[in-house]
Amino acid sequence: MPDTTRSDVATRLIHDSYRPPAGFESVQPPVYKASTVLFADTAALRASRWEDRSGYTYGLHGTPASYLLEQRIAALEGASHCLLAPSGLAAISVTALALLSQGDEVLLPDNVYGPNKALSQELLRRYGIGCGLYDPMDAQDLAARIGKATRLVWLEPPGSVTMEFPDLPALVRVCQERAVATALDNTWGAGLAFAPFDLLGDASLGVDVSVHALTKYPSGGGDLLMGAISTRSSALHERIQRCHMHLGMGVAGNDVEAVLRALPGMALRYRAQDAAARELARWMQGQGAVAQVLHPALAGSPGHAHWQLLCAPGGEGLAAGIFSVVIDARYTGAQVDAFCDALQHFRLGYSWGGPLSLVMPYQLAAMRGRAPAQLAPGTVVRFAIGLEGVQDLRADLAQAMERVFGL
Repeated sequence: MPDTTRSDVATRLIHDSYRPPAGFESVQPPVYKASTVLFADTAALRASRWEDRSGYTYGLHGTPASYLLEQRIAALEGASHCLLAPSGLAAISVTALALLSQGDEVLLPDNVYGPNKALSQELLRRYGIGCGLYDPMDAQDLAARIGKATRLVWLEPPGSVTMEFPDLPALVRVCQERAVATALDNTWGAGLAFAPFDLLGDASLGVDVSVHALTKYPSGGGDLLMGAISTRSSALHERIQRCHMHLGMGVAGNDVEAVLRALPGMALRYRAQDAAARELARWMQGQGAVAQVLHPALAGSPGHAHWQLLCAPGGEGLAAGIFSVVIDARYTGAQVDAFCDALQHFRLGYSWGGPLSLVMPYQLAAMRGRAPAQLAPGTVVRFAIGLEGVQDLRADLAQAMERVFGL
């Protein structure tokens, strides 16, 4: 440290000699914010490696706090490696771009998260990558659609919006038999409902990559964006890591701090929101305006048996705090919109996993190539349950139904 006692005040403010004593420890880990990382000398500069997390080179490639969060997410998912991305969609994009090349094909479930479908059908096709859709409720349909060019299959339990729960082990087996990589959107499961790399407790039956929108349950606040890409394969991790680096994917120190702070309470929040969602979903089954309730943990919901086998083999199991309903076809789209507008505790907004309950009506015809046979006719409305009192949410639903549907 240079002697700055006789320096200009501006120099002294930047080159202050104070160093805090070692030994400080607190409940929450320290957070480091940096673009530039400083080195003691040129030998240290040349020896530092970010690829194996043994050192630091530049803030974009990681800090002690981001390395810690990656380690904790890997432990949550049951993975060996993890990379953070600026959003869940960014994590999806990096995975696709890392594993696919010109002339390859990716297959997605017909009920996949909409932005993933748009990425594949628009951006990837511009790069000469083919895209196809398969019926997630039919493993044989997936088997029939895998061709010589198929290199990646996306899996999503349950399906976005319509909540069908696929036979995930069967879909993974189909891909393993054909040596096709699998990538799972595990945002709903959150590393809690089931183990993506050990399906049915079998270490030989697991996905290759698990993508997780930390925006949802790990954050829990509805106030930041972040994603994670986890894998057990060192070769896959290195391939994804290079693409991640080339695209300049980084996360902010403040956001890392927020997720680290929220993670210890995630399991409690997940269970509370699960319990509230099931109670409200069961109540909705008895409402005259509702033709169908779509919640994997409820008997009769599409794929309930698959959810039970994977997530609840010996008890109540776990499910995320979201569900959808089909409002009977005798009501118009305008009436459904009016119902959503009449809600007071539920607010209109995308996403889920935060403290505020959300509602969103969907025009399914614009999202799906054909109407799913397992859905009743009508308009789909999705509810994301927050942390409000269940009785208040139920009363809110009741008053909106009475006001709009007269029930």
